[in-house]
Amino acid sequence: MSWTARWSWRLTLIVVGLVILGYVVKYAWVVIFPVLMALILCTVLSPVTGLLRRRAHLPNGLAAAATMLGAILVVVAVGFTIAPSVASQGGDIVDRASDGLQRVQDWVQESNFVSAQQIDAGLQGLQERLSGSAGSIASGVLTGVSAITNGVVNLVLVLILSFLFLKDGHRFLPWLSRLTGPTAGPHLHAVGRRSWDTLGGFIRTQALVSLIDAVLIGAGLLVIGVPLAVPLAVITFFAGFVPIVGAFVAGIIAVLIALVSNGVTGALLVLLLILVVQQLEGNVLSPYLQSRSMDLHAAVVLLAVTLGGTLFGITGAFLAVPVAAVLAVVVRYLDEVVDQRSGGHPEPAVTPPAG
Repeated sequence: MSWTARWSWRLTLIVVGLVILGYVVKYAWVVIFPVLMALILCTVLSPVTGLLRRRAHLPNGLAAAATMLGAILVVVAVGFTIAPSVASQGGDIVDRASDGLQRVQDWVQESNFVSAQQIDAGLQGLQERLSGSAGSIASGVLTGVSAITNGVVNLVLVLILSFLFLKDGHRFLPWLSRLTGPTAGPHLHAVGRRSWDTLGGFIRTQALVSLIDAVLIGAGLLVIGVPLAVPLAVITFFAGFVPIVGAFVAGIIAVLIALVSNGVTGALLVLLLILVVQQLEGNVLSPYLQSRSMDLHAAVVLLAVTLGGTLFGITGAFLAVPVAAVLAVVVRYLDEVVDQRSGGHPEPAVTPPAG
């Protein structure tokens, strides 16, 4: 009973600590989110900044500014390269998707699935609800405007933080090592370095998964004979960076276009293609690649995405895997330290902090 009481008290304190941490994250999310996004962006850009500092002997600020400017120019150049082919057919995509929606609506009205009286009653009820919800609609419009404003502010904040992290981020771990002293400093430095490498692997894997999805879906659309296959593949690639919603929207657009151009059979084939690719990505490809790049078991990846999406929605689903990977880095390092102190394994590799 004494042993049970001690461990129950310890577990209770751990749960209380997790609850407090959850409240801190909740109320500080407006600051934590842009910091996390800037860190993920910097994991991709920091090698370029380091190369400019070492090889070109540029000052920290100039190297960071050149990296940010180069990244923005690359994004703009890629956009201008792809945009003409997509924009030239963008009107066709919108028109055919609208025609597909109209065909679905006509099919619903002509079939016995929903009667005309039910449609009229539903439209009348919707009109009455809209009439009595003017205040709510106005509030929703204001909420949407606020969301757009917050998105722009977050984007600017992420860019500014990314520049600052690229400029002075290499000094953080040595500063942390000096601040925490010779006992804890080297361990924090090693864990920070491993976590940084893990975050870099995350964004590269996400881009690879989106590229494979776009290639598979684009090739399938070409085989089925769906027009606008290349623009739809491009849309699929960029939508892959938005978990859940992006793939769903891109798939719906492809199905609607196939419905207009290839009929019901073509639409069903495209739907089957989308479902197969999404199942391949969600259950095989993404867990396998992310588990290899982040050294996580596929089950851990699936559970992390499920938990993050349930608690924090799309943002939580996107950030769940890198957060789980960083936690796994910390746990593995602690396990190495315990093994070393108990004489089971050699001492973990600790990178000496730079001056």
